[in-house]
Amino acid sequence: MGKKRLSRRQFLKLAGGSSLAVAAGGIGGALASPKWVWGATPAVKGPIKVGYQAILSGTLAGYGEFHKMGVQMAVEEINARGGIAGQKVDMEFRDSTTKPDEAIKNARYFVDSWGADFLGGIDSSGQALALAPIMSQLDRVLMVTHAATEKLTEDFVYKQGVRQIFRICMPTYNDGHAAAFLAKDFPAVKWSTVSPKYEYGFTCWKMFQDTLKKVKPGVEFVAESWAPFGTTDFRSHINTIMDAKPDGLYSTEWAGELISFVKQAKEAGLFEKVKYVMLPVGAAMDVLEGLGKDMPDNIWISARYRFQKRWNHYPAYVSETGYSTLYAFKAAVEKAGSKDTKAVIAALEGMEMSSPAGRRLFRKEDHQAIYDVPWGKTKTDPKYPFKVMGEMKIIPAKEYFNRPPFEGPGTSPPFK
Repeated sequence: MGKKRLSRRQFLKLAGGSSLAVAAGGIGGALASPKWVWGATPAVKGPIKVGYQAILSGTLAGYGEFHKMGVQMAVEEINARGGIAGQKVDMEFRDSTTKPDEAIKNARYFVDSWGADFLGGIDSSGQALALAPIMSQLDRVLMVTHAATEKLTEDFVYKQGVRQIFRICMPTYNDGHAAAFLAKDFPAVKWSTVSPKYEYGFTCWKMFQDTLKKVKPGVEFVAESWAPFGTTDFRSHINTIMDAKPDGLYSTEWAGELISFVKQAKEAGLFEKVKYVMLPVGAAMDVLEGLGKDMPDNIWISARYRFQKRWNHYPAYVSETGYSTLYAFKAAVEKAGSKDTKAVIAALEGMEMSSPAGRRLFRKEDHQAIYDVPWGKTKTDPKYPFKVMGEMKIIPAKEYFNRPPFEGPGTSPPFK
C-alpha cells in the first residue's frame, strides 16, 4: 500500500481524463467541482464538524488509511478555499474495527460528545445495518462510503423512512446484478462461489443467482463455499469448487483475503480448469497491486471506481468516496444555506454532482448515489507492475440498480 500524499492535481489526473483504463469505476465527463461548491453562500455558523470512522486496525487497516488519504485531501482543499459556507471544516477519525457495537459507540461519541454536524465512513455492511436504527435519534446525516448492503437504502431509507442515511458508494447491485448481466453472455452454465461468510457475501451470491436465472434460463449453481472473516488458508474452499467441476466461478472475496485466495487457487490449477471467473472487487487497487503478476489473465474484475492515468500512486476507491463525501456535504450545505440536518437532507435528495468517479445522482427515494462502473478482463501490460483491464464492458447503472419500489411487478431484473 502506498502512503504518499497526493495533490489535488495528482488525484484528479489519477482519477480520470485519459484513455488508458487500468482498474474500474464510474463513467463521467469533466471532473469539475460539484455544482454549488464555489458559489456565494449565506452565513452558516462554524466550524463544520465531520466525524468519520473506518477500519484502522487489524488485517483491513489499510482500508482505513485509504479512507484518510481521500478525506484529508478534500478537507485541506476545501479549507484552503474558504471552507464550507465560509466556515472551516474540522475532522475527527475513529477506528470502527469490524464490530457493530464499535460503530454505534463511535457515532454516539461523534454526535453527543464531540458535536459532529455530519458523519461519514463505514466499511462493514453489518455495521451499517446496526447503525441505521439509531440515525433518526442521532439526527445527523450519515454518508456511507464503503458498506454495500442494499438493505441499508432499500429497507431503512425507503421503507422505514430513515432519511438521515445516504450512500455515495456503489452498492451490491453492481457486484450481484451487473455481474449476472455480464455472465449471461458467457458459455458457462455451471456456476460456483467462494465468498465471505457474512452479509455481503451471502447477499451478492443470492443476487447473482436470482438475476442470472432470470436472464439465462437453464443455468445451474453447483457449489458454494463460505470463508469466515480472516481466512488465510483457502485450500478446502478451492477443493470444494474443483470437485464440483463448474465452468464458472463468482467470488466476492476482497482485500487481503482475495489476494490469498487467488494465489492459492492459481497454485492449485483452478484457473486452468474453470474458464470463466468473476471477481466483483478484483479491480480494487490493493488487490491489483498486492497480486501484481500473480493475477491471472482473462479474469473479469470490477470495483467501485475508475483509475485512468498513472502519475504517482493510484488512489483506492474508498479514497475517492471519502474525498467526494466532503464535497457532497459542501455542496448540500451551501445549497441549503444551513447545516441543519433537515435542510441538508432536502438539498442532497436528487442532487447531482461531478466527482472523480463520474457523475453521481442521489436518488430522492432511497438516497443511493447512482453512477456507472465498468467491468473488464485482466491482461498483462509491460508498462504496469500489475494486471490492467483489456476488454471492457459497461452496463448503465439504471439497467442493474434496483429501483423504488423494491417489491411488486417490474421491480426485479431484468429491468426494462
